[in-house]
Amino acid sequence: MFNEVYDVIVVGAGHAGSEAAAAAANMGSKTLLVTMNLQNIAQMSCNPAMGGIAKGQIVREIDALGGYSGIVSDTSAIQFKMLNKSKGPAMWSPRVQSDRMRFAEDWRLLLEGTPNLDFYQEMVSGLIVEKGKVTGVKTSLGIEIKAKSVVLTNGTFLNGLIHIGDKNFGGGRAGEKAATGITEQLLDLGFDYGRMKTGTPPRVDGRSLDYSKMVEQPGDDNPEKFSYLDITKPLKNQRSCYMTYTSLEVHDLLREGFDRSPMFNGRIKSLGPRYCPSIEDKINRFADKDRHQLFIEPEGWNTCEVYVNGFSTSLPEDVQFKALRSVVGFENVKFFRPGYAIEYDYFPPTQLKHTLETKLVDGLYFAGQINGTTGYEEAASQGLMAGINASLKVQEKDAFTLKRDEAYIGVLIDDLITKGTEEPYRMFTSRAEYRTLLRQDNADLRLTPKGFELGLASEKRLKRMEQKHNDAKKFVEFFSKTSVKPEEANPVLESKNSALVKQSDKMFKIFSRPNITIHDVRKFKAVEQYIQDNNLDNEVIEQTEIQVKYSGYIAKEKNNADKLSRLEYVKIPENFDYSQIKSMSFEAREKLKKIQPTTVSQASRISGVSPNDISVLLVYMGR
Repeated sequence: MFNEVYDVIVVGAGHAGSEAAAAAANMGSKTLLVTMNLQNIAQMSCNPAMGGIAKGQIVREIDALGGYSGIVSDTSAIQFKMLNKSKGPAMWSPRVQSDRMRFAEDWRLLLEGTPNLDFYQEMVSGLIVEKGKVTGVKTSLGIEIKAKSVVLTNGTFLNGLIHIGDKNFGGGRAGEKAATGITEQLLDLGFDYGRMKTGTPPRVDGRSLDYSKMVEQPGDDNPEKFSYLDITKPLKNQRSCYMTYTSLEVHDLLREGFDRSPMFNGRIKSLGPRYCPSIEDKINRFADKDRHQLFIEPEGWNTCEVYVNGFSTSLPEDVQFKALRSVVGFENVKFFRPGYAIEYDYFPPTQLKHTLETKLVDGLYFAGQINGTTGYEEAASQGLMAGINASLKVQEKDAFTLKRDEAYIGVLIDDLITKGTEEPYRMFTSRAEYRTLLRQDNADLRLTPKGFELGLASEKRLKRMEQKHNDAKKFVEFFSKTSVKPEEANPVLESKNSALVKQSDKMFKIFSRPNITIHDVRKFKAVEQYIQDNNLDNEVIEQTEIQVKYSGYIAKEKNNADKLSRLEYVKIPENFDYSQIKSMSFEAREKLKKIQPTTVSQASRISGVSPNDISVLLVYMGR
């Protein structure tokens, strides 16, 4: 091993590192995955779940390209939910509750079964850089391992500092030491860096909770899954989560510890995730709220360990314990471990190319929290793209990037590279201008051909996608060509309080009505007969419904995208007072006041300013 020259060395085996190593190895590159502890490959450091709003779309995209996150999410799931189902399909977001131990185990077994991939357990303390090009890594034991490219996916480990109340100590994760040496070397090479903060809640003993006092949160009645492959199956049995609330009493008990909180006494100076604030931050910022939701999430099928989602904190452990015991259902709670905050080094991603290769050092790639993002899904997608591009570079092939209208992954990376971030970046559907195009249901149609060209998506996966595309296309044509008589259509329309028809009409026109669903049109004999004759599965049926009902919205979105490209010429008056625009999001007003863009187009590229915020701005400016 030590005498070999690897094509790609991946440093760190979290979600970014695991995807990077798998991608590079599956593309035929001789790859080495170096991590401080092989027992913690793909460890879920925070909540035991994958997906969620916009994040679920990213996992689907990773899977469509040939990554592993979707497969592992399915094999380790204990609950599945499709979020936002009451809204349009652009907002539907899959999420699974995961078995934390099984998730890490399944990832490790997949990686160990991947050809071209070697493993080594030790801390990487530095890089070998010669004439502006990376040529390998150095370990804490002084071992030098040569490589043609290196992907850094260090997560929260770079000079990590853990805070619990007035105590702090070095660490990259609870029970694990921090990584040192790399930041200092990168600074010597000319990189800029900063510090960020994230946090995690206490873990508690589920046997000590009274679930009868909480609100049960079961999974979907008919659960779906993440991976487009048929090697994984939907869940037959699921574990429920539960919901309870804080109270004014809980808030008062937490406030008693504010003088010992590193957030309020100045010891933590870096910014944490805006959309996942600590409990002390929530009760401080939203003092008018008399309660906040807490989601009680099981850590697996068989373990009694429970994750208290919504109670992230760095308050002293005695304050955490006392406050939690005042939460309904937690009166006799026992701790497995307290919550904590962690500060770590990151490198502003404006120092990267869209391939995630650094501009300063040839062959060096950054992926994950080192780029200022937060979340397993955001990290995994960057790891996938970095692994792909490191492999392509070594093979002297053209780089691979995704545009904003092709994938949420493209939005994520473009935001990081063009806008940078000063706080942990999290993906939301509102960040994507083309979210009607970037749905979770069509990630395979958008990206599997690209994954196949890269050598990541198999021919079987490609053919399955093509079959789905062709079946849906033919089903749409069926609705366009087939008519239904009033005597068959009107009973269905009447049951939905929809206008009746007086003569035969095309099914497409009736199906397009907002209040008519696939379940309604399946009452037409010809429709159900077509489904049975062609053996159509739920994916094809769902895809057909979306294409019939939302074709107008998709066309409108493309038109809006064309309009946005012309906004470069719309000037914003100097010293414009954004505080007057109350219908604009608070984050947008805050960012616009700070950056003071000169054009609307420039404003639209600022992280946290959504397309809706730009529309409000244009209306206010009389455009």
